[in-house]
Amino acid sequence: MQKSRVRNAFSLSAISFSAIDGYVVKMTLTAFLIVLVSLTGVIWITQALRNIDLMTSQGQTILVFLGISGLAIPLLISVIAPIALLVAVMHSLNRLSTDSEVIVLSAAGVAPLRFLRPFLVATLVVSVLIATISLWIAPESLRALRRWNTQLGADVVANVIQPGQFINLGALALRIQERRPGGILSGIFIDDRRDPAQRVDIIADHGSVQKNDRGSFLVLEDGHLERFEVGKREPVLVAFSSYAFDLSQLTNSNPSVTYNVHERLTGELLAPPPDITAAHDLGEFRSELHDRLFGPLYPVAFGLLAFAFLGLPRTTRQSRNFAVTIMVLAVLVVRIAGFALSTMAVNNPLTIALQYGLLALVCAVSLLMILRGLIVDPPAGLMEAINNLARRLVPRQA
Repeated sequence: MQKSRVRNAFSLSAISFSAIDGYVVKMTLTAFLIVLVSLTGVIWITQALRNIDLMTSQGQTILVFLGISGLAIPLLISVIAPIALLVAVMHSLNRLSTDSEVIVLSAAGVAPLRFLRPFLVATLVVSVLIATISLWIAPESLRALRRWNTQLGADVVANVIQPGQFINLGALALRIQERRPGGILSGIFIDDRRDPAQRVDIIADHGSVQKNDRGSFLVLEDGHLERFEVGKREPVLVAFSSYAFDLSQLTNSNPSVTYNVHERLTGELLAPPPDITAAHDLGEFRSELHDRLFGPLYPVAFGLLAFAFLGLPRTTRQSRNFAVTIMVLAVLVVRIAGFALSTMAVNNPLTIALQYGLLALVCAVSLLMILRGLIVDPPAGLMEAINNLARRLVPRQA
């Protein structure tokens, strides 16, 4: 009978621990998604405003604008996700501490490493997400963005012709009065002298650029055409409601695309192409490869660091502000050092090992703090100095 009671007690304890794990993982990942979406949205808007000229000056549609701007989102997520996880872990630990759940779990005999387990599960989920984005999704998105920008750059009407200016393209002169929303061009004038046997002048009220399998065409609406043929004194005047002017000779239909090191596939970074022989270029490939490998490691380091500073039980009289401040400073130092070492890794491969060592040191120190139960509190001398300063600044009340 006694053995069955002990067995039931252990089973109930396991069920309760499993419920706690699910509760903590769900709370942490929910906070992570909220922070990630919020920060990514804000930064994406600031970056997207740089491409607003696609609609204003180049007359592209809103779909092109959103497509080009949206291809940068995977790269933003890979950079913001570690910080979002840090904020999510801080929020979860603060909520658990405010509700005295951390103290209750500690009083129930839950070891710090056991309490760390659900946070490690959430951290591993975020690390897998970052690894997938950094190694596959982000390079593909950047390559698609490069191809799209190259194709737009080869569009003569979208990039070369400016409203109110005559543009000479060899034996062809074009002018438009203004660009309207939706890619509509108004006040179009074309002087075509490419054929030695004739000269064609076209005036149209408005038009738009359309592309199909046959090429690129400027579809003109409501205008007239004057053809001056050699040997004839009178021009031929033709009025039209719709006329397609061929732009294929002015537009490079298959522009060459050159990818930089950030847009290379991970396989190309592992085995650089034969044309990459310069030491600096090989250093850039090496640095970019390890940057993608470092991405999934930062959430682990930041998650352990946050738990080491905020995950241990505290009384309601023990302030967490000092621990939060020191933790934020430590995160800033680690991240800035990571950026600096990545930049130096182009010319010095030794800095790559230093960056791995830095992340390993952060994880080791964090685990040591958790195992020993070290609680980060402000020094007594510092608190006494602050209290003395407060007494001097605040006038004594009667």
